[in-house]
Amino acid sequence: MNIRPDHLTLGKLLENRLFRIPHYQRAYSWQRKQREDMFEDISKLKGNSQSSHFMATVVGLHRDGDTKEIGVDLFDVIDVVDGQQRLTTLVLLLKAIERKLNCSPPDSDEKQHGKDLQNLLVKGDDVSLILLQTNHDQSRYFTNFLRFGERPSIKEAREEVRTLADRELLSAVHECERFVDRWNNTTELLRIIKNQLTFIFHQIADEASVYTVFEVLNNRGLHVSWLDRLKSMLMSVAFEDNQGNADEHIAELHRIWGEIYGTIGLRQGLDIEALRFGATLKSPSQISKPFNEERAVESLIRAVSTSTFEAIKVSNWLLAVINAVNQVLGEMSHTRETMTKIAHARLLATAIILRKFPADEEKKLLQQWEKTSFRLFGLCRKDARTGSGDYVRLAWNTLKAELDADDISERLESLSEGTDHDIDSALRSIENSDCYSGWTDPLRYLLCRYEEYLAKEQGQNFSNEQWNRIWEESAAQSIEHILPQSRRWREGIFVDRLGNLLLLPPGLNSQLGNQDPDEKANDYVQTGLFCAAEVAQTIREEGWGAPQIEEREQKLLTWIRETWG
Repeated sequence: MNIRPDHLTLGKLLENRLFRIPHYQRAYSWQRKQREDMFEDISKLKGNSQSSHFMATVVGLHRDGDTKEIGVDLFDVIDVVDGQQRLTTLVLLLKAIERKLNCSPPDSDEKQHGKDLQNLLVKGDDVSLILLQTNHDQSRYFTNFLRFGERPSIKEAREEVRTLADRELLSAVHECERFVDRWNNTTELLRIIKNQLTFIFHQIADEASVYTVFEVLNNRGLHVSWLDRLKSMLMSVAFEDNQGNADEHIAELHRIWGEIYGTIGLRQGLDIEALRFGATLKSPSQISKPFNEERAVESLIRAVSTSTFEAIKVSNWLLAVINAVNQVLGEMSHTRETMTKIAHARLLATAIILRKFPADEEKKLLQQWEKTSFRLFGLCRKDARTGSGDYVRLAWNTLKAELDADDISERLESLSEGTDHDIDSALRSIENSDCYSGWTDPLRYLLCRYEEYLAKEQGQNFSNEQWNRIWEESAAQSIEHILPQSRRWREGIFVDRLGNLLLLPPGLNSQLGNQDPDEKANDYVQTGLFCAAEVAQTIREEGWGAPQIEEREQKLLTWIRETWG
């Protein structure tokens, strides 16, 4: 294919064009580092009007006849295929400059420059923007800033920010404004951005050619994420296959990938994890280690070959995996970090969800997964080197061998069997040991489970509201030393052992400070937690010292054996 690029300044690139980022493209994902790097590149041009800086390659699709008439002007509408991150950030930067210039005196040159820039960003109909559509801008931070100059503070918007794109767009707005405010000569900054930043622009008329260009540029060293590369390859297959209703097939792929990018924007790293897990679980042969991104793409493309049907099938599979991984990282990781921080444990949970068992069976299997994984990575304090092959093989077999729920449960239980990570090993690692330093997350989980157990013994439920409150702050904010840490030397008691540690609502332990146990007993009762009331009763009846700590620890160890043994 003959690629004939244009080398353009930003000013020329924006001239007589309107840009649109399709919904099936990746959402805005630049972070502070990328924006600061761009600001630094611009700053290096200060005071040197003869220099220029190459910013990026932009690939755009301009379909024949896709124009927009605004007043007496006619604009080409360009779908941005690559380069949307820089282009979006630079448009925000131009808006920040326009806002500052429009604060100049009415008849000044700066004021006129501001008006000209406003007309570039928002066209004569007062509706159309230079960037017509930013995909997945759910909170409309981009459009409201360009059109009205509105930008809530990050603190004000904390509750309404729903996606990573929302968060980063709002951060970009404030960072661009701060960057502009640091320049004494705003007109000079505008001149640099419009005339000294350059791009290689590939304008393509045929969507089928876009994905070939994408691959050519990638082979020339353009950095493209592996997920974006996979999408490009799948779209290329659909265009080249060209059997049946090709337009319908392309539209279906666009819809699926729009959903994919909409979902991966909810959580950092979701795209990488889902790609690796999706290919690992779809591998035609059993493996013992999750694929890396490159091997994942290779494996999925081999499965597709040249079939549009398979391209759609793989895209739908990837969407299902993304939703399952998002469930694991979202619903489960907040309170089960000890288990979900291990990649192969997350893979197995994802496979169980993807198997689509009836709700009650899935719940039981995930509970067994939780029990097994906590014994390994929590109680026995094993790291990610433990059990990788066993977890990955079971995850693969869960889907490929279509194991029934009972078989999966049995295999899950056997995962934590072994001389160095059975229940006896777990208890030895806990008894009379430091259960506070470096172990607060597993400890908080353990004590929450104990509170659930006590509530059940009393015929009550430990509510999700209580559970979530305890996880609102860091683990250290919820773990109380019954005998204060300050007393460890005076009393000669090991205060960090399990028997002296108590779960409390966030922040209460810092309020209680270094009070003696008998001074805190009433506060313990008022928490409404059964575990705290249990300790308060012991304090009132016996006091609190080494014998009581030892007795409570043995009671907890017995419960641990019954629960995880």
